[in-house]
Amino acid sequence: MLIKRLMINQKFFFEKLPSYIIVLLPALLISGPFLSDLGISIVSILFLTNSIKNKLFKYYNNIYFKIFLLFCLILILSSLLSKNIIISLKNSLFYFRFGIFSLCFWFLIEKDKRILNYVFYSIVICFSLLIIDGYTQYFSGKNLFGVEMYRDFRVSSFFGSELILGSYLSRFFPILFALFIFVDQQFVKKNKKLLFLVTVIFILTEGLILLSGERLALFFMNLSAVFIILMIKNYRKYRFWTYVGSLLLILSLIFVFPITKQRIIDQTFNDFTRKNSGEDKIYIFSKPHNDMYISAIRIFSDNKFFGVGPRQFRNECKNYPVSEYSCDTHPHNTYIELLSESGIFAFLIVFVTFLLIIFLSIKQFFLKLFKKKKTYFNDFELCLISAIIISLWPFSPSGSFFNNWMSIVYYFPVGIFLWQRSINKKEQKFNNV
Repeated sequence: MLIKRLMINQKFFFEKLPSYIIVLLPALLISGPFLSDLGISIVSILFLTNSIKNKLFKYYNNIYFKIFLLFCLILILSSLLSKNIIISLKNSLFYFRFGIFSLCFWFLIEKDKRILNYVFYSIVICFSLLIIDGYTQYFSGKNLFGVEMYRDFRVSSFFGSELILGSYLSRFFPILFALFIFVDQQFVKKNKKLLFLVTVIFILTEGLILLSGERLALFFMNLSAVFIILMIKNYRKYRFWTYVGSLLLILSLIFVFPITKQRIIDQTFNDFTRKNSGEDKIYIFSKPHNDMYISAIRIFSDNKFFGVGPRQFRNECKNYPVSEYSCDTHPHNTYIELLSESGIFAFLIVFVTFLLIIFLSIKQFFLKLFKKKKTYFNDFELCLISAIIISLWPFSPSGSFFNNWMSIVYYFPVGIFLWQRSINKKEQKFNNV
């Protein structure tokens, strides 16, 4: 009786509880960084305990995790060499929890694939609520809880003063489409109401990103859409027509509400060519971005190997002044942040990972173009890859790489991708037998 009770408790803590947290994670991210970070920390601790107790070492014995572990060690060393060791270590010492979270996600899917169905429904519910609330806020001036729109033209919905609605939608959209493909293979086509709901979500999401005023999020949404349409095989027509529908919606919103055009198009052009001392100058994205990048590169030039420590740009930028705009909490570009705060080794790990993904994607494209049977990735994986690409995209401004909220979003699709790759690897071994 005691043994049976222990087994039940073990199943709850090592499988059910982490599953509940992961399914709720899209909603927890809307609530802010505290609950979402607490959730993945609990998941990581439980999986580490489970790994030791039940010897689940196979999840750690792969090239992905070994490179990730090397990256974590570099971050810790960078913190130890920084001027503010304690503050920097707060961000680097437990950074490994994001990788462990991905491994736990992999483990849970392997135990029960239905968790992907539940995650799909979780994201569908979150997107539906954000769409209803976001459009309500735009057209009435207030959302369902009475939160007013930011500066009369930027929708934030449940995120309130945090202007990250567009970021959330654009980064989770490829994951949602991947899970749609996974679930669709089972029963969505038979469920016409669900298919209609998902189609409406796909079309309205990009319009809401436009209304959020987040230009980077709109770019990422279109980047992932084009990537998916070019790369996938079985769902290309469906994604193409939903994308066309969203573009028509965007054009309609810009035509009817000129203030949206001013934010997305006119302000972007003005930022690139802002006048300085009576002269027109071209900047990298904007003068503040331009000057922060110069400041960060100067920091890197004096700290090439390990940088000044994660999250330390805010303290060091004042020693490398370019203008009144050159100092902020982070340099607003992933790779420039890695160079200045963590040095060349951390930068190379992330950048080479990005280049490898791009190389394999290009190779996959030509294999598909010439109708070769052997390809690297299926449609499900390609959608997940598009989510990873926009997280690692180098040619745009970005949030802080070491921000907890952003890190959870970055690593969310990784566990699903690792699970699918492990399935492919097993199938290849079986076919070779």
